[in-house]
Amino acid sequence: MNLAPGQLDRLFTALGDPTRRAILERLARGPATVSELAAPHDMALPSFMGHVTRLEQAGLVTTQKQGRTRHVALVPGAFTPVQGWLEEQRAIWGARLDRLDDYVTRLARERANDTRPDD
Repeated sequence: MNLAPGQLDRLFTALGDPTRRAILERLARGPATVSELAAPHDMALPSFMGHVTRLEQAGLVTTQKQGRTRHVALVPGAFTPVQGWLEEQRAIWGARLDRLDDYVTRLARERANDTRPDD
């Protein structure tokens, strides 16, 4: 995976907060204004903007100011690095678990062969 230094850390940090995940879930339905996004959250607007800024710094959303209104939208393909990293981890751990299963199966067979009564 070819990422800028710290990019994956910024993505996972951004995704690690429930408020930011809720914002992303809402944006999956389409762009929204900051006011729309902030409405279901019980926090001051400056605190909420801190969450939007974190998402923007991670490259997950873009913001655009039109007059006095700031619009927020998901960045297409922004989750690709996270998905790629998770797929790599799934492959690594899948292979490790397969080797463990092979080892346990072989060990069980060896023990079964050693404990058979003599004929």
